[in-house]
Amino acid sequence: MGNIAARLCKEFGLKESQVQNTIRLIDEGNTIPFIARYRKEMTGGLSDDVLRELDERLKYLNNLENRKEEVIRLIDGQDKLTDELKEKISSCETLQEVEDIYRPFRPKRRTRAMVAKEKGLEPLADTIMAQELIDGDMEEVAFPYIDQEKGVATAREALEGAMDIIAESVSDDADLRKAIRALTTRKGVVRVSGTTDEVSEFQMYYDFSEPVARIAPHRVLAINRGEREGVLSVKIEAPVEDILGKILGKLIHNEASISRPYIAKAAEDAYKRLVGPSIEREVRNVLTEKAEEQAIKVFSVNLKNLIMQAPVKGKVVMGFDPAYRTGCKIAVVDVTGRLLDTATVYPTSPQNDKEKAAEVLKKLIEKHGVDLIAIGNGTASRESELFVSELISSIERDIKYVIVNEAGASVYSASKLGSEEYPDINVSLRGAISIGRRLQDPLAELVKIDPRHVGVGQYQHDVNQKKLSETLETVVEDCVNSVGVDLNTASYSLLQNISGISPAVAKNIVSARDQLGWFTDRRQLLDVKRLGEQTYVQCAGFLRVDNPKNILDSTAVHPESYPAATQLIGGLGYEVGSVTAKDARSIRDSLQNIDINEMADVLEVGVPTLRDIVAELLKPGRDPREDMQGPVFLKEVMTLEDLKPGMVLTGTVRNVIDFGAFVDIGVHQDGLVHISELSDKYVRNPMDIVSVGDIVKVRVLDVDPVRNRISLSMKQVN
Repeated sequence: MGNIAARLCKEFGLKESQVQNTIRLIDEGNTIPFIARYRKEMTGGLSDDVLRELDERLKYLNNLENRKEEVIRLIDGQDKLTDELKEKISSCETLQEVEDIYRPFRPKRRTRAMVAKEKGLEPLADTIMAQELIDGDMEEVAFPYIDQEKGVATAREALEGAMDIIAESVSDDADLRKAIRALTTRKGVVRVSGTTDEVSEFQMYYDFSEPVARIAPHRVLAINRGEREGVLSVKIEAPVEDILGKILGKLIHNEASISRPYIAKAAEDAYKRLVGPSIEREVRNVLTEKAEEQAIKVFSVNLKNLIMQAPVKGKVVMGFDPAYRTGCKIAVVDVTGRLLDTATVYPTSPQNDKEKAAEVLKKLIEKHGVDLIAIGNGTASRESELFVSELISSIERDIKYVIVNEAGASVYSASKLGSEEYPDINVSLRGAISIGRRLQDPLAELVKIDPRHVGVGQYQHDVNQKKLSETLETVVEDCVNSVGVDLNTASYSLLQNISGISPAVAKNIVSARDQLGWFTDRRQLLDVKRLGEQTYVQCAGFLRVDNPKNILDSTAVHPESYPAATQLIGGLGYEVGSVTAKDARSIRDSLQNIDINEMADVLEVGVPTLRDIVAELLKPGRDPREDMQGPVFLKEVMTLEDLKPGMVLTGTVRNVIDFGAFVDIGVHQDGLVHISELSDKYVRNPMDIVSVGDIVKVRVLDVDPVRNRISLSMKQVN
């Protein structure tokens, strides 16, 4: 563990105490959100992102050490372990290096080299590799190895068998494999060709090549998909001459030896038959793994920005789920997200009953005081937006509409959770409820949906789904815990993402809440079934109580810090249990003037902890999403035909990918801002410039109505 900690210190540029403390906290079962928020003194204030990276790397290094021990044990079991080999294995820095060393000792299927050894040809192979003979004929040297009973009929067959043995030894040479892998990665070329002349989405790859070292991750995933669908043929063209030169450079030490041609032939066979295909698979696997990591990273960042968008509070919202034949589903939810009313209207084809639909919606708007209409961006969205725009212009109430990304709404509608939340509501109407509620609070609603169905990534269906799910779950967990949840209103879906709370405990909290009617104290959590002291420590700080007996219960101050917070407030002349709204304002004014370092010594707490306590008391219950940009509210609709090159518009970033960003400018077809058009300066990564949910100004470059494509630019837009 000492070596692992030292390595982590070096790789992450951290102090030994930070790494050692973090490892200990993780080993003790603490969650990453808890460590990041409430153990800052121990970690030196490491963020949840850094902690997760460190945790992942820690797992890899632990697996590496375990594999080293296992390989040493397996080789020792064959009585082939030497001190030199043990040292070589122990010094490996990657799992691949360990596997390369273990390769010669791994149980294999019957090979040509094994057959040759059974025929007694290993001494001949050793003679060839010794390269001591300068004069003579190698067939004469091989003549004594002819053995009809063993299946060696001629000297030529004996030499071929010996070369098979040499070829396998080359294939099993760990150092050579490492060098060949590096050469292939550095100088190799990905060569792609089409297997058909038919037009397809992969047409740009029908005659395509790019260096292995420079190929973009999204291209790798696209090529892989095309290959799976049988449209593309893919090959890694390696620098064969360089590779053979590397092999011969290690094998040949006597150029004048008569065995040189046989070694050269064995080396060529080793590469083409054994090493080359294997290394090509490995290189492609590495390219795919890196591409998947990038795709998952893109999805993760986009998902975080999507669910951390600013909530629209205090508004009665009408969720509008567009459709054609089956009708548009309507759901009205109050300011807390509680369902008030539902309806189905038919303003779109084939019925086109706009008059009746307008009548129904006007009544709902008047009856419930609707402030906003959230329109899903799926099928029939454009026609629905036109209808809603006309409806708004015909009523006096100040009402606006918003186009909402409805990805995953149908998945929620048919889910077990959707059935549990709205057992008496038709499945088709639940989508409208989801659309309305996700405008009010994206985080609370989107956690109910498998993150893979939210649709803010690139090639998310082409990556390792298990790894994608695990990564996205951590994103949701970090987001939920950074915001915190109201213990008395949070859904089961939200609660199960809180630090330390399992799905079973989340359900028990909801059951306990139903029995209590209302939580008034965090300590009441300890009465919840299966929620013990350890879980309480992990989760308490992230659960808020509205209008509590103790004002600290409505903040992110952890109960373990209540004594310090109580003493701090007491020093200002107040008692925690009787603080009023008026007192809170006075307390905030007083806190502005305290010396954090000095007060930390007085209260005997760490400076980071005290700083967080003060921040919470200055803005109790503050939602970090309040700093995010809100959605764009609309009254009038614009169509693709209205767009003209040169127009400057305001839009919302819907998705960020490796090659740019898609921006919703209100015409039901997101426009692409290519990476080259994101800034006047060179952009290495689009995420350095924009994030999902950003409100940006863009200039129309080109409109292609036939292919439904819009090209946008953010350069020199005032």
